[in-house]
Amino acid sequence: MKLTKEKVKDSYKNLKETLKLKNIMQSPKIVKVVVNAGVGSFSDKKKIDIVIDRLAKITGQKPIKRGAKKSVASFKSREGDIVGVQVTLRGQKMWSFLDRLFHIALPRTKDFRGISPDAIDEMGNYTLSVKEHVVFPETADEDLKDVFGFSATIVTSLKNKSDTLEFFKALGFPFKKK
Repeated sequence: MKLTKEKVKDSYKNLKETLKLKNIMQSPKIVKVVVNAGVGSFSDKKKIDIVIDRLAKITGQKPIKRGAKKSVASFKSREGDIVGVQVTLRGQKMWSFLDRLFHIALPRTKDFRGISPDAIDEMGNYTLSVKEHVVFPETADEDLKDVFGFSATIVTSLKNKSDTLEFFKALGFPFKKK
């Protein structure tokens, strides 16, 4: 099994004709992966700490708390209340997370048929949501009472949707068959 980092290095040869690349320095890259989990519904500080602890185990890096930018009375939130946690992964931790996500976690999800290619935005980034964090092997199965979901945004150096889709197909991302 080839690792994602190695596939990115080899992608220039595969994408040279498709993306009309003239120089190896133009080859597409994955810049970073941003993992977000919302904790706005948790009023208990212990549950927020559980989310932080489990995301730290999954990503290998401690998440930071994100506060609300505005007070919203209908959501009973005040400015500065903790509404989410975020981790930005680069380098070896990013490659390790992507390999575990695509080779271990996603195949373990129930009724997995592939990821949607429609989740690529116009800026060339892909956002993937994971409904249950327990698909990762780092989390213990006995902790099933506090299951949460998170999103992972894969930021690329590409600037449009079609080129990013070709890049991800060359990397072997498990897209749905249409």
